[in-house]
Amino acid sequence: MKTALIITVILFVVFTLFQAYTVMASNKSESQPYTVVRTEKDFEIRFYPAATMAMITSSAKSYKELGNSGFKKLAGYIFGGNKTKEKIAMTTPVHMDINQTSSTMSFVMPRQYSKDNLPIPNDSNVAIKIIQQEYVAVIKFAGYASENDIKNYSKKLENALKEASISYYGHFRFLGYNPPFQFIGRRNEIIISVDWSGK
Repeated sequence: MKTALIITVILFVVFTLFQAYTVMASNKSESQPYTVVRTEKDFEIRFYPAATMAMITSSAKSYKELGNSGFKKLAGYIFGGNKTKEKIAMTTPVHMDINQTSSTMSFVMPRQYSKDNLPIPNDSNVAIKIIQQEYVAVIKFAGYASENDIKNYSKKLENALKEASISYYGHFRFLGYNPPFQFIGRRNEIIISVDWSGK
């Protein structure tokens, strides 16, 4: 009984230390820069400058399906699956545009890279794209994201924007910030492009 208790305590300590390390490592990862231009009760408006992305396009129509197929291809690229076998640092967030026509998943490339100096992917499904600057509305939620979370928070953001008389366009997109083995301090966001000209 005493041995089992000691083992349980040791496992708990190891788990806690691992999670603390994971949170610190996640916080140290380079994150896509943005400026908050307006804060509301349930959402905020951000300005994102242009960014370079590694992107895959998929026929997937769900969060799980796109995540399973897309992450492996993009991770393969940054972990050396390119013409120069160069390892590229993981950044946050991972972008997912899930819709019924053509879904995409994207990794933001670190600031020192541009479309001209990134290595060519070995996988032809991985494309290097420049995403133009934009204003977006953002709503945050914690925990592990699910299909229902994405739908519910997209609807919540949509209702909040209508109530605030802010026009939006395009698809609601998901941003994920944490590795799957991080259990605490998880951050998720739903974003959508907004018309912010003249505001």
